[in-house]
Amino acid sequence: MVPRGFVGDVANVGIKDDSLDFMLVASEVACSAAGVFTKNRFAGPCVEISRAHLLDGKLRAVVAVSKNANVATGEEGRHSAQEVIRATAELLGVTPEEVAMAATGVIGRPLPVERVTTHLAGLCQSGFAGLAPLDLEAAARAIMTTDTVPKIASRSVGGAVVAGIAKGVGMIAPDMATLLAFFFTDAEIAPADLDAMFRRVVEVTFNCLSIDTDTSTSDTALVLANGMAGPVQMSLLEEALHAVALSLVEQVASDGEGATKLLEVTVENARDHAQAKRVARLVVDSPLVKTAVHGSDPNWGRVAMAVGKAQDDLDILPGRTVIRFAGREVYPTLVTAGDLEEISRDMGGKRVSIVVSLGCGDKSATVWGCDLSADYVRINADYTT
Repeated sequence: MVPRGFVGDVANVGIKDDSLDFMLVASEVACSAAGVFTKNRFAGPCVEISRAHLLDGKLRAVVAVSKNANVATGEEGRHSAQEVIRATAELLGVTPEEVAMAATGVIGRPLPVERVTTHLAGLCQSGFAGLAPLDLEAAARAIMTTDTVPKIASRSVGGAVVAGIAKGVGMIAPDMATLLAFFFTDAEIAPADLDAMFRRVVEVTFNCLSIDTDTSTSDTALVLANGMAGPVQMSLLEEALHAVALSLVEQVASDGEGATKLLEVTVENARDHAQAKRVARLVVDSPLVKTAVHGSDPNWGRVAMAVGKAQDDLDILPGRTVIRFAGREVYPTLVTAGDLEEISRDMGGKRVSIVVSLGCGDKSATVWGCDLSADYVRINADYTT
């Protein structure tokens, strides 16, 4: 399912190799738009410029390059981003302020901007009308770096469609969206309402995702709504946006660098949502928990250790904490060798669930991550500037 009114282009412009490395998605009409960006102090110029372009809640297009993050490259990097945005705006016949840009890949290497602008100049011969209908899979492939599969999701809502694509497998920890994610819908919604809705969705999806505790310098999540399908009930639109975002989160976690399993950690009966999310992150981020999951070992001692790192939460007490692996209680209940074998078998699948009940209240939170394998070290040792 693809929302109406969106067109695009994907290509290999030769940034690093012969794979797709350029993506452009544009709307036939002006869009309400919202975005959430990294909080990293070394945020790239694409993030800074796009954040400024979103101040009025309007966009017409997003352009992205992969295999080069255009980060830590000084004024040259800012000039490169501005040139790509300028060339995109010229192609579409819009102002530069109506274009957002994202980049992902190697940090610290200058972007070969002339390769991107040369491609855009070639597209200008046919202009906006020469762009093809939006191809979600091709667009998702064009933003991949070390991803092994494209990440796509869509939902219908009323007479409208919400569709999203994402990339991300490493340098992923919640401090905004922690990857590139782009959402497109033909539902009609005011910019202020879209911004509030998108931030709520990001908080309980992308901000609950962690692969390796590292927050990227390029994290960008954008949503464009062109209104061509008319208005949709707000609550239903938010449900659809949340469903698309959650699907992308699970796809990213499942494709984490070197990952073999999706790890879902839920903390329930917490004092408040913040406590639940904080403790769940301690568990999902623990290398010892991750390696136990990789080995299908229901090692509740490692989970208890991770929960215990919440040293300022004095209401978390061992005597009222319960830990479950794959739906089976392992603490404080004593488990037999037979129980362990059954739980280990249950953990052998592609998805592992850990639930921690704190006994402090009635709030809960779920976070997503993955196991930790030897391949993670190999992938990142071999990934170089």
